[in-house]
Amino acid sequence: MIDKKEIRRQYKETIQPMGVYQITNLANGKIFLESSKNLNAIFNRSLFQLRGGLHVSEGLQKDFKQYGESSFAFEVVDRLEPKEGLGYDYSRDLKALEEIWLEKLQPYGDKGYNNR
Repeated sequence: MIDKKEIRRQYKETIQPMGVYQITNLANGKIFLESSKNLNAIFNRSLFQLRGGLHVSEGLQKDFKQYGESSFAFEVVDRLEPKEGLGYDYSRDLKALEEIWLEKLQPYGDKGYNNR
């Protein structure tokens, strides 16, 4: 018999893959770059938001509506490997990694959907 409480407990005690991801507009090459503590979930959430017209990036949302879902690719740019236990807050580490990639890729203006 499956113990749902035990499965839930194990899931909560598992560190999810985290890192920096980007959404690329294949039609014009623009990208949206961000970090997440749960890379598995962020793609589903972003797609849900874009389909519903609720994404935080107005430019990305506008282009998603114009070009359609098939013109966008979701990909992981960099992963943050966990070095601490479950109680460690990786927010600052993720933000630093995101800043490195923002500096490197400069996804602003004609190159992307991020705001400075």
